[in-house]
Amino acid sequence: MSIIIIGIESSCDDTASAVIKDGYLLSNIIAGQEVHKAYGGVVPELASRAHQQNIIPVVDLAIKTACITKKEISAIAFTRGPGLLGSLLVGSSFSKGFAQALNIPLIEVNHLQAHIMVHFILSTECDTGKPDFPFLCLLVSGGHTQLVLINDYLDMTVIGETIDDAAGETFDKCAKIMGLPYPGGPLIDKLASEGNPDRFTFSKPNVKGLNFSFSGLKTSFLYFIRDRLKEDAAFIEKNISDLSASLQKTIIDILLDKLTRASAKTGVRSIALAGGVSANSALRDDLINLSHKKHWKTYIPRFSYTTDNAAMIAITGYYKYQAGLFSSKDVSPLARFGYERSV
Repeated sequence: MSIIIIGIESSCDDTASAVIKDGYLLSNIIAGQEVHKAYGGVVPELASRAHQQNIIPVVDLAIKTACITKKEISAIAFTRGPGLLGSLLVGSSFSKGFAQALNIPLIEVNHLQAHIMVHFILSTECDTGKPDFPFLCLLVSGGHTQLVLINDYLDMTVIGETIDDAAGETFDKCAKIMGLPYPGGPLIDKLASEGNPDRFTFSKPNVKGLNFSFSGLKTSFLYFIRDRLKEDAAFIEKNISDLSASLQKTIIDILLDKLTRASAKTGVRSIALAGGVSANSALRDDLINLSHKKHWKTYIPRFSYTTDNAAMIAITGYYKYQAGLFSSKDVSPLARFGYERSV
């Protein structure tokens, strides 16, 4: 009998629902929230209200697009955390009600683990193949930057993470310093393609082990811009492409340096990329080039799987369903949610 999982994602400002059948993706619906652009970042209260408006039509469309009926659904998987508590409450409350109404199991999912699990989503299109265990994953997003050792589908260990700011946050904050609109990361990527990455030099942190730090880089960039504007009020406008390219190169160098160290320390040569920042074109290209030099086997997610989506929640739910890992109906969302081990 087929296993059909419906996934619900509501950790930040995207309301999403997806359907997975026996590991294959049948639908993946996402409703964004344009309202936050006016504020230069996500406003939690506005996000939770928008989730309330979007969740029913998004789930309904996901079911219709998948061409299934509600009676065929085996279980519902939802994001328990980490994320914005108000947003998580909308998704978890809906999922509990849905599971109760259909008398099906409820499965909680860690949002970060789910980002990694996109590498196991099957489709009717040509797939590059699933990573072999064990493999290392560089998880880079707006709120998190981690190096994770994956031993099995549901057995993951964080071996390095940021001690302050995340790489994605650094992209967005530095973009704001340059007067770029939110979200700034994709704009920096676009501008950097026309700039000289060696034009400017910014400080890199000296953090022992496999942990990251981006707070110093952000401060260095702020002071650099402040001092140059004193000399030339049009400095940013004249050098926007070179600034973007140099900043982007610095961030990527920090990420790939730690990834190289992690591979050497663990002896693992299968490398995966995940998270919102994995959509960055330079990061993808540089990782591919590095993998050729290091003889790594590299797995890079499709662009549609890089941002927050419910396909990653559903596929994680699929493997947890097979392992019999179900949640009680009194489970509560968590703004901070550590990694779980199932074995």
